[in-house]
Amino acid sequence: MVHPARFGFNPETAGSNAFQQSPQRGDGGGQDLAVEREFSALVGALRAAGVMVVVGEDTAFPAKPDAVFPNNWVSFHHDGTVVLYPMLAPNRRLERRDELIDVVRRAGPYRITRTIDLSGHESEGKYLEGTGSLVLDRSAHTAYACLSPRTDLDVLGRFAQQLDYELVTFDARDAQGVAIYHTNVAMAVGSRCAVVCTAAIREPQHRDAVTRKLRETGHEILEISFEQMQRFAGNVLELAGADGPLIALSTTAWGSLLPEQRQTLERHGEILQADIPTIERIGGGGVRCMLAEIHLPAPG
Repeated sequence: MVHPARFGFNPETAGSNAFQQSPQRGDGGGQDLAVEREFSALVGALRAAGVMVVVGEDTAFPAKPDAVFPNNWVSFHHDGTVVLYPMLAPNRRLERRDELIDVVRRAGPYRITRTIDLSGHESEGKYLEGTGSLVLDRSAHTAYACLSPRTDLDVLGRFAQQLDYELVTFDARDAQGVAIYHTNVAMAVGSRCAVVCTAAIREPQHRDAVTRKLRETGHEILEISFEQMQRFAGNVLELAGADGPLIALSTTAWGSLLPEQRQTLERHGEILQADIPTIERIGGGGVRCMLAEIHLPAPG
């Protein structure tokens, strides 16, 4: 996780992120206090549940309003690979900092064997924003991705080739027909459960391909509605807690779910809710977006 120094509404991302909302009158300094409280509470709740949390510090200059969402610029893999990703917004490219990777490496300590830097595709106008663009089933080596201005098919292909992943791609739009900016607001894949807004997948053959692959890999599918997706119910991440699987999501997301949907999630792990309304509203991202999960091996 990255502790934000200058969180705020990012006009460079607003055009492709329908989840972002402009600050309201009176946010001001209260916004900064709210974000600090929301971030610290999530870190504390995760640690209390037995999750090892590595916190890196953002720098105030230059301003990086979305630094709280590190999963978009970096991912860490079981074989020691670190992947750096091309970002659409120029001010988000500033978030890629070697010192933050060093913080992770030392914290484990972890072994990094190679770095795959895809950021050069920015010069071609082609982007792939980490595990926002990619929803990874790491066990089955399958990457789900909805194509958008932030998720380019050519860069997807390079990722898949370099890390030996099968791609399942599709077009996804919200109830108003607006392209969904990141795959991880429309779906999440855990070890045995997948949350999916299948109604957002436009083509029936693509919808069938997604659900078929999820069933083939042993996942129970939890369907969510457009309205629930808008409330970040698809922005969920399964983590390893002290007592087994932990399913992290926001109170906004949990509050949108029906009792039977909650029961489905509870069958697959302990629920950890985090109240992050300011980060969701102004940043346009949820709990999953705040977490860059670490799968690196130990030294040896």
